[in-house]
Amino acid sequence: MKDRAPDSAQELKARALRLLARREHSRAELARKLAPHAESPEGLAQLLDALAAKKQLSDERYAEERVRQLARKYGAARIRQDLVAKGISADTAAPLSAVSGKDDVERARAILVRKYRAPATSREERARRARFLQSRGFSYDVIRAVLSSRDTE
Repeated sequence: MKDRAPDSAQELKARALRLLARREHSRAELARKLAPHAESPEGLAQLLDALAAKKQLSDERYAEERVRQLARKYGAARIRQDLVAKGISADTAAPLSAVSGKDDVERARAILVRKYRAPATSREERARRARFLQSRGFSYDVIRAVLSSRDTE
């Protein structure tokens, strides 16, 4: 595959549109996927600028979709980390993950109920569940609220 000539501008645009038709991509992610096929970095940047100008490529739209996907399983911190790792600016990621953070307590409670059927009975079990929720990106305040409410059930 290294012997192939780079795609022309039209072929590169068609490749980009095929990728965007399947799902939303961040600008950084699309650039990474298209870079091996581009004739030059300048041509790739021009294509990405043109797609963004036509609203066919949008980091905000991608971030909203990604938050919607991750919100079922993860807390605000983990969602923010994922968005930044995917090339979304911290300025764009922070408000979106904060919006998802409003119902963190309910989401953490639902995750615990799915994973553990019975309330924690020992200190070690509560610690295990706290570590589990922490790995999912929930804050200490949310974890404490969920575990203390689970103990009273």
